[in-house]
Amino acid sequence: MFLLRSAFWLTVMFLIIAPKDYDLGKSVADASQDALDAGQKAIVAQILASDCSSFECAGGKAALTELAGNKFPSIDMPMQDTSNTPVPLPRPRPDRMG
Repeated sequence: MFLLRSAFWLTVMFLIIAPKDYDLGKSVADASQDALDAGQKAIVAQILASDCSSFECAGGKAALTELAGNKFPSIDMPMQDTSNTPVPLPRPRPDRMG
């Protein structure tokens, strides 16, 4: 109960004291994108640092190096943001229905 009360009052005080021109959603999205980029770079660096002597491993490293420069489509733009079509509106009611 103490945690619930504390969370409630902290939220209320944040809403009262928080700056009005601060875009929390944008800063969270930026932090998320930065975390994804840092994770991708760390994984690529770890894979490229490993030693391999086979041709398949070298080919995989070359492909990974090529992909590291480009953004992956799933990370670049979410599927929800790809459509720019407006929401379809229902047809108006016929006059005979009132």
